[in-house]
Amino acid sequence: MHEAISTTVRQTRERDYDRMLAKALVEREVLSLQQAKAALGEIRNGSPDTTLEKYLLESKIVREDELLETKAALWHVPFIDLSNYEIDPEVLELVPASLVKKFQFFPLFRIDNTLLVAMADPKDVKAIDKITQQTQLEVSPALSSKTALKEAIAKHYGQAAEAPIEMSQVTNEEIQDILEVIEAESSSEDVEQQSTADLERLAEEAPVVKMANMVLTQGILEGASDIHINPEEKMVRVRTRVDGVLRDSLKLPKNLQEALISRIKILSNLDIAEHRIPQDGQLQVKLSDGRRIEIRVSTLPSAFGENVVMRVLDKSAALLQIENLGFEDDVRQDVIDLLSAAYGIILVTGPTGSGKTTSLYAALNRLNSVEKNIITLEDPIEYRLELIRQSQVNVKAGMTFAKGLRAILRQDPDIVMVGEIRDSETGNIAIQAALTGHLVLSTLHTNDACGAVTRLAEMDIEPFLISSAVLGVMAQRLVRKICPECKEEVKEKTMIPKIVLDSLGIEDSSQIRVYKGRGCSKCRETGYKGRMSIIEVLKITDAIREKILESASSDAINKIALAGGMRPMMVDGWIKILKGITTLEEVMRVVNL
Repeated sequence: MHEAISTTVRQTRERDYDRMLAKALVEREVLSLQQAKAALGEIRNGSPDTTLEKYLLESKIVREDELLETKAALWHVPFIDLSNYEIDPEVLELVPASLVKKFQFFPLFRIDNTLLVAMADPKDVKAIDKITQQTQLEVSPALSSKTALKEAIAKHYGQAAEAPIEMSQVTNEEIQDILEVIEAESSSEDVEQQSTADLERLAEEAPVVKMANMVLTQGILEGASDIHINPEEKMVRVRTRVDGVLRDSLKLPKNLQEALISRIKILSNLDIAEHRIPQDGQLQVKLSDGRRIEIRVSTLPSAFGENVVMRVLDKSAALLQIENLGFEDDVRQDVIDLLSAAYGIILVTGPTGSGKTTSLYAALNRLNSVEKNIITLEDPIEYRLELIRQSQVNVKAGMTFAKGLRAILRQDPDIVMVGEIRDSETGNIAIQAALTGHLVLSTLHTNDACGAVTRLAEMDIEPFLISSAVLGVMAQRLVRKICPECKEEVKEKTMIPKIVLDSLGIEDSSQIRVYKGRGCSKCRETGYKGRMSIIEVLKITDAIREKILESASSDAINKIALAGGMRPMMVDGWIKILKGITTLEEVMRVVNL
């Protein structure tokens, strides 16, 4: 009798979960409403052991990755594709092979005192408890496929157990456990009524730790450059900036707000009792492939609570070389020629988020050697570079770009990198440094390369100083690359501007093909994955120097540059379009065609 009741309860839970999963699949437009109703009807009339998941996969109605991504969203955990994951041997050593094989999980990476593990069943409490006992770390689960888990375990721990444990069915109540615990702890008290001790206690609770780590890991695994925690009136919105575009990642209950933000503050060594003024801090994450990710944290008081933005700084970006930036061969050679000069100033221009800092670091990597004294002045320092002395602007302490640059010039530098020329004082000092035997690298906010020259003139820098000191200007943007998994040819005929055809020497455009991304699970239906630079390089020739001395407009300088062989940024964008690397829509988004 007891066994029959248990079976009935289990089957009831399974059917409740099936309905919940069907609803989620419809909401994510993986299934139509009609398909969902039909599938639920089939399993209701079929074998008691058939679940919706099993039926959908066996009937090939949905793909496994679509199903897993939906389940991950439903359970509020990250979904991880283990087939493309680089593994860190140090993380593997945290757990013995016997435990991994018995419970069918895979360790991914560690953040502070929390271990992220991939599991086929992220709600397997018994497995999580065992991992916690073994490692003495908090366990944050992520979802992966059974097949991928088995292959990863076999590859890195030896032959896996013959049969992985079966995924236990999960009720709606179990899925909401983390949220309910945090909501109960945080109650509805206003942050002004909560003591610092209360906030610290809440921030150290296991559910809050898991939630904070889920926000961080989700962003890192998506390849985000920024993770935003945006308090709103009735909820907390988490957004990630991937390939330069912000998108929703999670929507959390309002009661999680103070505990979650306090946890981020603790990890970043910020004052959790301070809510009235902005704060800046940082934390560090080590990935399983050995990379160390620094996360720069900024808080800002807003109408509905503190807004948090976390900038993800991948240290491997600091190792980039000029050869890896995606420049065309002739453009790359132009840049290398500029960097070979003994003195002068080289400028990189473009709006915020156009890759200027990355290009500067790549240039510094090329110039870096024991024989050269390279000093930088940055706001802030984004990546640490070996051999290079890096200093940071601190306006509150009186360390401005101008004062810092003056101090650097007393340090016997060969090469100076100034994060940005923002004012006349900094501009004049940088120009003087370039004229007195130093190679100076810096950035300006202008739309194109020729505009940098007139921007310096607007800073009251004399034309004869500009013409003597400036070697060249690189103007750039970042465009998203077409996802290789869903790349397809555009059927409609694309009109290519005559200037592009002339620049590339194309006479017959009838055979030209352009492409786009259809959208798939690998690129989260965007059609794009990754970014690259499009660029124009202005080399200051004698003809251009004459125009600068005449205080000519940027348009006049541009005409001389084009006549001298400068390739405009839009043409560089078209080269990437015609190579099938990006799309016309993407180039138009970042460059005024």
